[in-house]
Amino acid sequence: MDLAAKLISGDRRALARAITLVESQRTDHRAQALDLLDRLRGENREALRIGLSGTPGVGKSTFIEAFGTHLTEQGLKVAVLAIDPSSTRSGGSILGDKTRMEQLARNPNAFIRPSPSNTQLGGVARRTREAVALCEAAGFDVVLIETVGVGQSETMVAEMSDIFTLLLAPAGGDELQGVKRGIMEMADLILVNKSDGDLKAAATRTCADYAGALRLLRKRAQDPDGFPKAMQVSALTLDGLTAAWQAMSDLATWRKAEGHWQANRAAQAEHWFREAVRHGLMARLDASTEAQSAMAQEVQSVSAGTTSPDAAAKRVLDALK
Repeated sequence: MDLAAKLISGDRRALARAITLVESQRTDHRAQALDLLDRLRGENREALRIGLSGTPGVGKSTFIEAFGTHLTEQGLKVAVLAIDPSSTRSGGSILGDKTRMEQLARNPNAFIRPSPSNTQLGGVARRTREAVALCEAAGFDVVLIETVGVGQSETMVAEMSDIFTLLLAPAGGDELQGVKRGIMEMADLILVNKSDGDLKAAATRTCADYAGALRLLRKRAQDPDGFPKAMQVSALTLDGLTAAWQAMSDLATWRKAEGHWQANRAAQAEHWFREAVRHGLMARLDASTEAQSAMAQEVQSVSAGTTSPDAAAKRVLDALK
């Protein structure tokens, strides 16, 4: 049985191998990955794609383990694609999410795949979108995409998910001052985690504050009444998990009924097509000896301050026409 057939049958090892294949930067592996994705496209399997972002220390991994376990107890198959930051110096990543989600990692109805960001901006890895498609083809009902952590470009995950969820800590509003508007304009659901014990009162205030902010910041055609919304959850006591899942399910059902679901996925496909073209052009530029020679000449004048970076770049690009 070939890799595609094994993956469709739900073979977890085949899924892991397929994700490794699409993440590879080797030219021959890339050709094999594209062939595999084309063969799987006709399966037309769809999962609910949920993007999860949050400030450092908010408990993303703890929440995902509790939430993922909650979903598997309802008979759902859950895949978790966790993105770990890569070092800009060594390029390495810790990839410790399986360790942090020990219980979920042993769950037969769950699959956890940590991947390095490889310094890719946007909080996700370069091939995360393709890994999502592989998880769908393998028959998973829900795919959770955990981002690196909140930042200015973190909203890239919204371009590959059906529901974008932002996790916050009680009284943690100041941590989001630099990124608040970009994140909040895209978040479908804000979950204030750690809403338990001594933090319960603070969580209630934080939830109320962000509920008001959401009403002021955004109202889109693809939002039903009551959305976007802020809710309280506790990954420790499991409070609010049922309500959070119900809210996600209700939003997904409404968007499907109103036609926003497929329209959103079509817009996302167009976005990633354009991104693929950009990356392809950059790869060709890097591989062109003429371009590299021209750049080597221009970089000297840029370093010496005799020409601006923009003017030098224009001359290099004009030479490629």
